[in-house]
Amino acid sequence: MTKTLVKAPFRADHVGSLLRPERIHQARKDFQEGHIIAQELHAIETEEIKKVVDKQIEVGLQAVTDGEFRRRFWHTDFLEHLNGVEGYVPESGFAFKGEETERYDVRVIGKISFNQDHPHIKEFIEFKEIVGDRAVAKQTIPSPNQLFNAGIRNLDIYPDLEEYTKDVIQTYRDAIKAFYDAGCRYLQLDDVYIAGLNSPDIPFNDSGYSREELIDLALRVANGVLEDKPEDLIVTTHLCRGNYRSKWAFEGSYAKIAPTLFAKEKVDGFFLEYDDDRSGDFGPLEHIPNGGAQVVLGVFTSKHGQLEDKENIKARIEEATKYVPLEQLCISPQCGFASTHHGNILTEEEQWAKLQYIVDISKEIWG
Repeated sequence: MTKTLVKAPFRADHVGSLLRPERIHQARKDFQEGHIIAQELHAIETEEIKKVVDKQIEVGLQAVTDGEFRRRFWHTDFLEHLNGVEGYVPESGFAFKGEETERYDVRVIGKISFNQDHPHIKEFIEFKEIVGDRAVAKQTIPSPNQLFNAGIRNLDIYPDLEEYTKDVIQTYRDAIKAFYDAGCRYLQLDDVYIAGLNSPDIPFNDSGYSREELIDLALRVANGVLEDKPEDLIVTTHLCRGNYRSKWAFEGSYAKIAPTLFAKEKVDGFFLEYDDDRSGDFGPLEHIPNGGAQVVLGVFTSKHGQLEDKENIKARIEEATKYVPLEQLCISPQCGFASTHHGNILTEEEQWAKLQYIVDISKEIWG
């Protein structure tokens, strides 16, 4: 089996989610209030996905997504459709800088396995037909390590962490196969959990394991999922520190995870947040193997619309080449523009201007 002719990630790439158009917000409201039925909502979403695919191609992106237009949250929509997992409304949302998120989460209620009728598979098939051969259809899903966040595992069902780990790995192996069989060749695993293992602000004492043990477990889960993946399937991971209405959840460099995950995780690329001082410096990139995974530098922010200074961006990329060769680097926003249906605080025009800017700068740097 051979690799795809154009190897993702691309010099100018993006994380995945895009601002929902007002028409989708209104359609969701109409559906919740009983004014339209599910099929009508789906049809409106499809029309808007067609428009957003065209726009991504217009600004020059080689990999396009559906903008996550059918989702409410970047992770729960996928996870709650796994067998043994349900979505629910907890007593409080997640604490972000200056704001508490809308209350919604997932929890384990039975043995976990992949649902072969998972709606994301059907949605990907429809999305790929929209894209055709005009670009690479990129699919984003939450990382399997998201299921290791506090409060998700049910100790009555899974008293043994090893049994839980085994089932999570198999669930995701089956998910990856299902997406591959549906025609997916570029898959991204979004991961706040692993990024959180760096943060000095997040305690892990309630798990019974040390931070180092949890980092080792996260690597075992990621590589267990990727074992025997098809040669022509590109899998990347995006390490995020939280993205909700332009707010963030925590800070901390990648230094704690880099010697383990940067050095040994068997992905084809890392999407890394480097848009502000919260991210630390490029030093942890020294653990990326030379000639190994591509490093997508998120040196542009998705949290506001102001365009970054071009010369500063070029200087930062030059700085990163002290640790990773230029041919192993790419650029993107640090996160999506709408990890949840609320979206970040910028306009659609500003979003497209930023993506066009990234494409243009990538051409100046790499040709």
